[in-house]
Amino acid sequence: MNKVLYQKDGRIGRITLNRPEVMNTIDDDLPGELSAAAAKADADPDIHVMVLAGNGPAFCAGYDLTYYAEQRAGNEIVQEMPWDSFKDFAFMWRNTQHFMSLWRASKPVICKVHGFAVAGGSDIALCADLTFMAESAQIGYMPARVWGCPTTAMWVYRLGAEKAKRMLFTGDKISGREAEHMGLIFKAVPDTQLDAEVDAMAERMASVPINQLAMQKLVINQAIEASGLMNTQRLATIFDGISRHSPEGMNFKKRVEEVGWKQAVRERDQGIYDWTLDRPIKK
Repeated sequence: MNKVLYQKDGRIGRITLNRPEVMNTIDDDLPGELSAAAAKADADPDIHVMVLAGNGPAFCAGYDLTYYAEQRAGNEIVQEMPWDSFKDFAFMWRNTQHFMSLWRASKPVICKVHGFAVAGGSDIALCADLTFMAESAQIGYMPARVWGCPTTAMWVYRLGAEKAKRMLFTGDKISGREAEHMGLIFKAVPDTQLDAEVDAMAERMASVPINQLAMQKLVINQAIEASGLMNTQRLATIFDGISRHSPEGMNFKKRVEEVGWKQAVRERDQGIYDWTLDRPIKK
């Protein structure tokens, strides 16, 4: 089964994350399939704009922790110690570049978020040109509490320094409505209106010539890239690997193996576990 679907709909290329049984979590294959779908739409002379969405109950709930955190054997996300930092960087940098295929595509990409766009799923959503969310949907980067650093660094480019720090110092999730208010996303709409709002914007953009769309996108992106986007992403990707292999990161991985990722994530997100001392926080 394809983990990312692609459908040509007139002048719109529809890209859909397709692991609904696990809320479209990211595994070894999904990033590459996403990049391939974006490249296919970008190369099609009939397609003017892309719409990225997710099948099932959520857009994307981040990396698949059942695979990457629960299993005891080493994998690309958590290696046995001592870890090979460059091997880790190469894997995560490759994924980051797959996510950034949305940014680099010459044609506009609209992301449609329902349910959740969290952890690595927020990286994907924030690489799009315009992000719409359902008002009830949630976005956040909870691994900032322990076990991660957002490799695309798009939080700071969308929010500015202070609001990005507010999100990444806490790892909080926020609703679509609050995300719009903060300036993180373009627009939040009532859940029942999400499809219609996104389609209306896509159809409006699709009436513009492709070359005109591409020129506007490239000029705007250049202003961000000139500020050092790629260097920031390299540093973020290095820190992401360090965070997963720090003493606290390894304690989190061990805790996941002991009690399962759902409980470990709950302890992390509620701030009730001391990852340095590897024990619950005493009240």
